Amino acid sequence: MKTASKYQLPALRRLSAGALLCCVLSSSMGPAWAAPQDEAALNFVGADIESVIKAVGHYTNITFLIDPRVKGTITLVSEKSISKSQAFALLTSALRLQGYAIVSGDGFAKVVPEAEAKLQATPTIVKGQVAPKGDQVATQVFQLNHESAANLVGVLRPLISTNNTINANPGNNTLVITDYADNLKRLSKIIAAMDTPASADMDVIPVRNAIASDIASMINKLMEPGKGGDGGGQMSVLADPRTNSLVLRAPSVARANLARSLIAKLDMPTSQSGNVHVVYLKNADATQLAETLRAVMSGEAPATGGTSGNALNNQATMQTGANNTIGQTGTSTTNAGPTNPLLSSNRSGTQQGTAGGSAGFIQADASTNTLIITAPEAIYRNLRAVIDQLDVRRAQVYIEALIVEVSLDKASEFGVQWVGASGNSDSTYRIGGLQSFSSGGNNLVNVYNGASAPSNGLTIGIFKQLADGKFGLGAVAHTLETTGNGNILSTPNMITLDNEVATIRVGQNVPILTGQFTTTSGTNTNPFQTIDRKDVGLTLKVKPQISEGGTIKLAIYNESSSVDQSSLSATAGITLNTRVIENNVIADDGQIIVLGGLIEDTASDGVEKIRGLGDIPVLGNLFKYNTRARKKTNLMVFLRPVVIRNKEQSMSLAADRYDYMRASGAEFKPSDTILMRQLGGPQLPVLNNGVPVGSPTVAAPVPAAPVPAGAPGAAQPVPPTPQQTTPQQ
Repeated sequence: MKTASKYQLPALRRLSAGALLCCVLSSSMGPAWAAPQDEAALNFVGADIESVIKAVGHYTNITFLIDPRVKGTITLVSEKSISKSQAFALLTSALRLQGYAIVSGDGFAKVVPEAEAKLQATPTIVKGQVAPKGDQVATQVFQLNHESAANLVGVLRPLISTNNTINANPGNNTLVITDYADNLKRLSKIIAAMDTPASADMDVIPVRNAIASDIASMINKLMEPGKGGDGGGQMSVLADPRTNSLVLRAPSVARANLARSLIAKLDMPTSQSGNVHVVYLKNADATQLAETLRAVMSGEAPATGGTSGNALNNQATMQTGANNTIGQTGTSTTNAGPTNPLLSSNRSGTQQGTAGGSAGFIQADASTNTLIITAPEAIYRNLRAVIDQLDVRRAQVYIEALIVEVSLDKASEFGVQWVGASGNSDSTYRIGGLQSFSSGGNNLVNVYNGASAPSNGLTIGIFKQLADGKFGLGAVAHTLETTGNGNILSTPNMITLDNEVATIRVGQNVPILTGQFTTTSGTNTNPFQTIDRKDVGLTLKVKPQISEGGTIKLAIYNESSSVDQSSLSATAGITLNTRVIENNVIADDGQIIVLGGLIEDTASDGVEKIRGLGDIPVLGNLFKYNTRARKKTNLMVFLRPVVIRNKEQSMSLAADRYDYMRASGAEFKPSDTILMRQLGGPQLPVLNNGVPVGSPTVAAPVPAAPVPAGAPGAAQPVPPTPQQTTPQQ
């Protein structure tokens, strides 16, 4: 006979909340309801969820705080008697199925919607603390020792319930997870299994016959995951030019053995006779690099050494030609100079070479940008180590200059001139006087003779109209004030390679008369003139040099010239205004620096007057001419260099300038009028991934010609997939 009783469904539905709390503890009732100590059987079917929570709380001696949003019915059935802890766990599991969660506090528990549980004061488990059990919501901090916390977030997020969170702290490499306690146990096991030291196999493999850098590039392409090899993890092979060896790092022993096997098969003696090698360059210029290598082999300075004077105006002439032989002929000679550094070590174990013919020679082929090296294997390996370090992608510098000039010109003048004579036109002798000043343009004698009219400005006077239509003698008062403002902004932009001179010149080629003469031969007259031409406008020359720290040294030559408009009518020729800045500066990447400028303020005040009469107060203004002028010029030149190290930066900069020019072109749109309609205008097409859409200049791709074996882009044993890399300076 059972000692524990179960509450039947019909009786339970008729019980009120108060009666339910009294009958849930079977152990406290009479002998007919006797049960094991601290055990009871639960049978709630379709009961009110709030009443069930209170009944279980009364049984387990736990105070529950119920969120007002917790509503509905719940079914909670135990087939046998359970303890208090089991009853609490059963309640948390049932509430989880309903979308609610229990958050344990200090002596009480809160029942809230699952989405709100992570915002409550959930128990926090740090390393070494005891974790709660069941379907309670808790927060646990996992300290990782080997694996990256950011990498594990993507792996663990699908294993966490929708309403709970997982976050990574890269600073101390920890994971913070808020979830149910049972799920936290499962996650801790997964994290412990993944947070282990990498079992990568590392090894150094010497290369005896081939070049380590060539094999490293080929192995990395062949063993790339999912491209020609198996689907294993990432494997990397690095070349050490100093020892001509390979540093291998593989995620597993199997992939390491596969890489060693490929290296052993590739590191075989060449079947070709002779010591002629062809090296395809990727970034460097074959002609210039060949000269440098010749200097290294011979121990002498390069034939085209450094330039003297200003590097921007005295540049070395670049040698051209498809066949530029570097080095001496193949005959043996005795080198009494310094020891060849390329012959000082023997990396492959062969006999050490000597200078002269045994050292070989280097020849550059400019048409294919390749080096043809004739040398023993040991010397060739040393040369390849030097070539690999010099044949790197050079950074570029985008230079934006701003030339700002603001000018202000003001002038004013006031004066009186007069001329008069006694008698009339029939008089033989006449007595008169003339007042004229050089500053004014109103010479009454010229006006009377009809040679000139009153000058600019306001002229008020007394004149006599003669019978012939000319003005008679009289007096004039002239006043004039002029104001001229100018604001000139030039922004020349250009991009150049590191340590290369870039020049931008915008202006006109102005003719200047240097001489003229006339030859007479009989009745023929032949005028002859000599004319010189000079570039007038804006010229900017810059040679950048990028340092390791990111700073940029700039050798700059800036010239701004113009034709003085006031000299166009001069008989001696035109006058050129020239402003030149030539200096060397250091700037950080993207920093705006000021190169120099001019701030000029000129004022003048002139008075022409009749002695004595011009000094009379008030009336003296009738006997003098006043002129005042002020000219102010502000000129400043700024520079902003930006280092471009990869293709993405170059494309971003080009797209920004392209969009600016496209927007500027779209602003110019004449409006429609009644008499003339708007005909439209040319506009740049829209950029799509760096390519203008619909541009007629974009041609279809042309099939590439066959590439010789061994050249960049030639067919490999396993066709590699092109990969995008970011070269580093």
